[in-house]
Amino acid sequence: MRSILLAASENRWMRTNATKLPVFRKAVKRFMPGEQLEDALGAAQVLAQQDRIATVFTRLGENVTEMAEADAVTDHYVDAYGQIAQRHLDTQISVKLTQLGLDMDKARCRDHVRRLAARAAEAGSILYIDMEQHPYVDATLELYHAVLAEHRNVGVCLQSYLYRTEKDLQAIVAAGGAVRLVKGAYKEPESVAFPKKADVDASYLSLAKTMIGAEARAKGFRAVFGTHDTSIIAAIQQHAQATGVPRDGYEFALLYGIQRSVQLQLARDGYQLRVLISYGDYWFPWYMRRLAERPANVWFVARTMFS
Repeated sequence: MRSILLAASENRWMRTNATKLPVFRKAVKRFMPGEQLEDALGAAQVLAQQDRIATVFTRLGENVTEMAEADAVTDHYVDAYGQIAQRHLDTQISVKLTQLGLDMDKARCRDHVRRLAARAAEAGSILYIDMEQHPYVDATLELYHAVLAEHRNVGVCLQSYLYRTEKDLQAIVAAGGAVRLVKGAYKEPESVAFPKKADVDASYLSLAKTMIGAEARAKGFRAVFGTHDTSIIAAIQQHAQATGVPRDGYEFALLYGIQRSVQLQLARDGYQLRVLISYGDYWFPWYMRRLAERPANVWFVARTMFS
């Protein structure tokens, strides 16, 4: 099922046409409040007022083919910071480098990230860089370290299913950076990624312990755990408690509309928590990857189709 969903996420015809089908448009509502920034702002305001939950925004899209589009995405995020401030929201922004022009001009893409990092600093916020497929890891981390040397308020996403991540994490810990750790949502070959879920989970927990370890804390490293796996969440909590890491010494990040009860419990228990809200019209590949992360969600889509 996971392989089928990931294959669908990469299918050009599906990317172009599936978003026009009412059944998909109805089903995706569970995972994103709407396609416009205004929809995301409204959802963030509700989470802040009702549940005191902070948020992260990302505008869906990747692999843009024109630099003008990358420029426009950057301008959009700059404007988003202004609107976030107007509403007094505790909201960060997370970006994909291929949406900021990485495929066309690495230097220009780096300038875009620098601009956004500076704007985030003005807002007292952290800018996060999403990780994409494995061919982009080197370029992403090279750019990340370059920007981190100038702006300390920048973090990057790492994926526990890649064999290389332990080494990449060590370099970021040494630099005193910030990492949002996820399992990984792309279809990767066994030559670069663990093929079995048990190995991915074991890698995640090992990396998580490093992220809240004594060396990381001494370096001022920021640890964020992006997972909906309740067993992993519990294991991180237990390890943190056993090693004397306070609840505000790390953060959990969960997606909008997924494990809502877990989100509320984490907030009630005093853990640092952010809900990632996605928006935009380029949502089909992202939606398929979300289903692939948790194939049980397919039953929700099936119920929607026949309701």
